[in-house]
Amino acid sequence: MCSLAASQPPTNDSGATVDDLEVKLKNPSGNAQILEAPLPNPSLQVTADHNLKRVDAPVYAPQAGEVLLHIKATGICGSDVHFWKTGCIGSLVFEGDCIIGHEAAGVVIRVGQGIEGLKPGDRVAVEPGVPCGHCFLCKDGRYNLCEDVQFSGVYPYAGTLQRYKVHPAKWLHKLPDSVSFAEGALLEPLSVVLHGINSAPITLGTPVVVCGAGPIGLLALAAARASGAHPLVITDIEPKRLAFAKELVPAAVTYQVDMAKSSEENGKAVRQLFGETEYVQPRVVFECTGIESSVCSAAYMVRRGGVLMVVGVGRSIMNNLPFMHLSLAEIQLRFINRYKDTWPAGIACIEGGLIDVKKLVSHVFPLEQALEGLTLSSDPKNGCIKVQIVDEKETIYF
Repeated sequence: MCSLAASQPPTNDSGATVDDLEVKLKNPSGNAQILEAPLPNPSLQVTADHNLKRVDAPVYAPQAGEVLLHIKATGICGSDVHFWKTGCIGSLVFEGDCIIGHEAAGVVIRVGQGIEGLKPGDRVAVEPGVPCGHCFLCKDGRYNLCEDVQFSGVYPYAGTLQRYKVHPAKWLHKLPDSVSFAEGALLEPLSVVLHGINSAPITLGTPVVVCGAGPIGLLALAAARASGAHPLVITDIEPKRLAFAKELVPAAVTYQVDMAKSSEENGKAVRQLFGETEYVQPRVVFECTGIESSVCSAAYMVRRGGVLMVVGVGRSIMNNLPFMHLSLAEIQLRFINRYKDTWPAGIACIEGGLIDVKKLVSHVFPLEQALEGLTLSSDPKNGCIKVQIVDEKETIYF
């Protein structure tokens, strides 16, 4: 169900409007300045009652340490769809209306006080998570685990599916002229993959399996190949996605998951693609679906002493993992949460031609049709790989 009305902002139980709450979040003193922008600021919001609506959002002046961006491209993530359909992912709950979107790139329009290294006209990619910077995890460099992170597009922090957005300068990354906005927006999912690969190091000749041929799985496949993985197998239930994976990485072998087989049977079938001896079996398996049956299959693919890296986000609780098998084989079950320190490496991968992320963009919609883009992306039958929302309006500095 989608509400297309862009009427008065809804109110919460306290009587404060969403705009009031947003101002308070941007500036607790209540002094955040709303600018008169030369163009409307259309946005796409998910509501607390699982609807979508288009709203012209206010445009805020950047405070100290912040910049105002013209968002030029935003990718639709599965989490955006999940927030719309269910209102939550684990403990992340949409308790009110919020602009979604977090895979983004854009142009700096205006800078706040104290900004060095960025100026109007700079092209940047957005790292959407803003950690507190003060907790022991942030001080230890593991800012992706900060409990007080303010993540764009996760209630109550406004996301990037709007024309104008304020963001801290520290969490913006300059793009080379050779990297497009579309590619810059793909740095966010690529960063998820790079963090996974960094956490389960691949050396030349490492046998690898990637479970899932969605955007994250496809990027993991390309990144694993660029890192020297071989042999390399990717699994999925959809033959069209596997065919695309083969086009993206011709050296990869594809395996269509047989839903009539058990997780163990599918896992053993994948192992047969690598050979007979234990030594040649997959040393690393990247599970990129988050689906319980796929995680279980992945457990049966990994060679003894190998690594099962869970990259995909799935159910809060999984009850059917083959615990004893994992234990007896000393399989290392590892997890990642988003990413840290990955944007420079991701930019280098794209600029250097190591990974061609452009091929993943299957559908493009203008900003004014963001709702249609999200709706298309929500149905697997539409064959989307990555839907991007772009704003072709000329950047006006004000």
